[in-house]
Amino acid sequence: MHVIVRAYTEADLDAMNRIWNEVVEDGTAFPQEEKLTEETGRAFFAEQTYAAVAEDADTGEILGLYILHPNNIGRCGHICNASYAVSAFRRGLHIGELLVRDCLEQGRRFGFRVLQFNAVVAGNIHARHLYERLGFVQLGVIPGGFRRKDGIYEDICPYYREL
Repeated sequence: MHVIVRAYTEADLDAMNRIWNEVVEDGTAFPQEEKLTEETGRAFFAEQTYAAVAEDADTGEILGLYILHPNNIGRCGHICNASYAVSAFRRGLHIGELLVRDCLEQGRRFGFRVLQFNAVVAGNIHARHLYERLGFVQLGVIPGGFRRKDGIYEDICPYYREL
């Protein structure tokens, strides 16, 4: 499979909404509880600093996506934040790594100096290992910072990396 990461287009929105909503519905990684609709998804992705998709270059299938945006404003506006989602049917193929690597490049291109993840769920071991392998530093642990879909509270681990 030959995967490319590129800026999203309007034609990608249905697949992006579907993949995003898979993660929301799973209830173990994203803080959002409401699924995106056609209308809210269009607005959500358009308001990001940058949004990209991972596409199978041979078939055109959208395999995953990420969003990049400021983490804060003003004097902290040089710190960005991102979220990643990979189709449930395509996990384990290192698509997440391609998305994170592209996000690091885009963060620099947009003038950000730091990429910070506010709420990586402690049990999201694959993501945490990926971030650490790519040079992210864990800042600590926030006990019970994430409420899973099943109502159980789980720790979150903030991470950052200088760009």
